[in-house]
Amino acid sequence: QLQLEESGGGSVEVGGSLRLSCAASGYGYSISNRCMAWFRQAPGKEREGLAASSLGRGSTYYASSVKGRFTISRDNAKNTVYLQMNSLKPEDTAIFYCAALGGFNDCNPMSWGAHDAYTYWGQGTQVTVSS
Repeated sequence: QLQLEESGGGSVEVGGSLRLSCAASGYGYSISNRCMAWFRQAPGKEREGLAASSLGRGSTYYASSVKGRFTISRDNAKNTVYLQMNSLKPEDTAIFYCAALGGFNDCNPMSWGAHDAYTYWGQGTQVTVSS
C-alpha cells in the first residue's frame, strides 16, 4: 500500500509563499513510475486539481487558477513531491492534498485534474492565507 503524507502547510499573509511536501512510503512503492498531483478543497467547494507531475519526459500540468504562481516538482530519489506556492491569495485557503495514480500510469493530459482518477491520497495539510 502506497502511503502519502503532506507537510508544510500553515498560515501566511497575502503575497507570501509556502512549500508543501508529500512524502511517499510503502514497501516496494515508488513515485518514480506514477503520476503525482496536488489538489485542494475549500469549505463547501469541490476538490480541485491544482498541478500534476508526469513521469517520462517530465511534463507538468496546472490549473489556470494557479498557473504562474505554483510549481510542482518531484525528487524520485527521496520519494517526495513538492508544491511551491508563491503570491498566495486569500482564495488559496484550503486543505491541500497529495495524490497518486494507481498502477504504473502516467498523467492523462485531459483528465489529470479529476480527483476520482487517483487511487492514493494523503490526509491533507491546511493552508490559510490572511489579508
